[in-house]
Amino acid sequence: MIFAGLWLAAVPGWSKSPGGYRVYVGTYTGQGSDGIYLYHFDAKSGELKKTGLAAKLANPSFLTLSPDEKFLYAVSEVNRQPVVASFSVGADGMLTAINQSSTKGGGPCFVATDKTGSVVMAANYGGGSVASFHVTPDGHLSEAVTFIQHEGSSADKARQEGPHAHSINASPDNRFAISADLGTDELNVYRIDLATGVLTPNTPSAAKVPAGDGPRHLVFHPQGHTAYVINELRNTVTRLEWDAKTGVLHPKESISTLPADFKGENSTAEVQIHPSGKWLYGSNRGHDSIAVFSVNVKTGKLKAVEQVSTKGSMPRNFRLDPSGNWLIAANQKGNNLTVFRIDPKTGRLKAVGEPVTQVAPVCVKFASMR
Repeated sequence: MIFAGLWLAAVPGWSKSPGGYRVYVGTYTGQGSDGIYLYHFDAKSGELKKTGLAAKLANPSFLTLSPDEKFLYAVSEVNRQPVVASFSVGADGMLTAINQSSTKGGGPCFVATDKTGSVVMAANYGGGSVASFHVTPDGHLSEAVTFIQHEGSSADKARQEGPHAHSINASPDNRFAISADLGTDELNVYRIDLATGVLTPNTPSAAKVPAGDGPRHLVFHPQGHTAYVINELRNTVTRLEWDAKTGVLHPKESISTLPADFKGENSTAEVQIHPSGKWLYGSNRGHDSIAVFSVNVKTGKLKAVEQVSTKGSMPRNFRLDPSGNWLIAANQKGNNLTVFRIDPKTGRLKAVGEPVTQVAPVCVKFASMR
């Protein structure tokens, strides 16, 4: 188990709020967007200011940084030449291309590293599959050392006609990887071989959520005993108990991301937890809000606090800074980024300033000012 105090001490910027961060924004390209953009974020005032285009890439819809922040990896969400691209991070924050490697499946939508940075993992939404890559010390990606095709379907005939892997994340102890598949209503669990980067199915190989939920993204509580998956189709967050010894997830309960009186169309997107473990956040596309939940740190149970407008349309991804003081939401169709200050006592959100214009933003990543 990871104790909260030790975990927080290891989070860059938690013990003292830094003066600023770099912020990388992945976009859907075309119509005025060309790839990955670099911003500077003032952690005292909340000002977000564009530096420029950090790297050109087609549809870099999800980004991740290596643990030492020397490398950035991005999926190129296309069907004809789906790849993960590797970049080195320059002293000025600009990105230099290293290499690209095929994800072997269409529409890659998510990329993550293991805790050591030696393994990169990707989820292919269109192809309904996952892939993994070994990484050299200089950031080069191998060819895919694992390719696993998911199988099955579920209740929603329009959206769940087949598998649609939507994310893949390492477990807190770095022994397992969990892939949320929207199309099959499964959380597939794999064992990670750090020496080779190879993923192998765990036994049991998956946990099921209720039919028609459409699990999308997953996050672990800092103490490691609980995971939360946000369900795109059912507009809920499901709490799951995590057995770290066996790699088994046990679904317990779900809570809506929407106000009780909302009747419109909506789908959820991102889920993130505060570094303190006290609050959880999820994005609503349609209601166009961030849902805020309080967390019982001992049990992991959630309680709805509020839903706050993102001041833009279709909030896709959002990210909390490492200090837990700020949240930046990417409004994909609103073509803007909105900065929120997080209340340190309640976890509630308050927008700061006016939204910042950015064409088709879909992913936000904070990085330290090295």
